[in-house]
Amino acid sequence: MSETPVKQQNTAAFYGQAVASFSVAMAATAIGIFKLHADAWVRGFLAIAVLYLVTSSFTLAKVIRDRQEGAQPAGRAYGPFEKL
Repeated sequence: MSETPVKQQNTAAFYGQAVASFSVAMAATAIGIFKLHADAWVRGFLAIAVLYLVTSSFTLAKVIRDRQEGAQPAGRAYGPFEKL
């Protein structure tokens, strides 16, 4: 008997928590940079650095996910009315 890979699905609550956490972190960082007692160019530099860090983090997460999905053995795709 061959094993078919099980696709893991996140719950709506987990997705909502992840979005909320990301939003709070970005808002707190933006407020912190805005309230910082420094010249405008320093605040601008920090804002660009944060945006670069966020985009590179998303890219890294996607690359890791794609590599893990590529390493899984290809299983047979079953239709909705077929037995496993």
